Amino acid sequence: MSTHAHEGELVVFLIGMTVGKPWRVDRWARIGKAMTRMQQELHRNKACAEAGEEDWLGFLGGYNCVGPRGPVSVQYWRSIDDLYGYAASGEREHRPAWLDYYRRAQRSSRRDGIGIWHETYAVPAGGHESAYGDVTDWGLAGATGAVPLARRGRTARERLASSAGPLAS
Repeated sequence: MSTHAHEGELVVFLIGMTVGKPWRVDRWARIGKAMTRMQQELHRNKACAEAGEEDWLGFLGGYNCVGPRGPVSVQYWRSIDDLYGYAASGEREHRPAWLDYYRRAQRSSRRDGIGIWHETYAVPAGGHESAYGDVTDWGLAGATGAVPLARRGRTARERLASSAGPLAS
């Protein structure tokens, strides 16, 4: 058994698209391609930052899945400032893609059947715990690495107390 290696605060960012009319590939494919470019940029930046080749944007990692109404991306970030900094930068993939989506949405109304949503969770240090049984490449452990579960405690309560540091006891 293992737990994630991350210590300190983090941000969990969920972003997805609902596809009400799957046959309208002309409407949703553009959004899917833009999301792919953003994710490639974030992963590339993380690798380059680890190699000392550029400044890190603060993206820890993430994964994609398909929810009942469309694709969902689960992302882990170092901080809210990092997430908002990436989102607002005109030199990165997100801002131009968002502006393009917004312009098109203004013209097409809701008839195209596509919705975009996101949720942001700022998790303080000591506010996260995890347990993985024979899976170390998933979730927060996939993004930040894994350590033996016993390092932080047997139970979820013990791991939360452990991640909060000495003041938690």
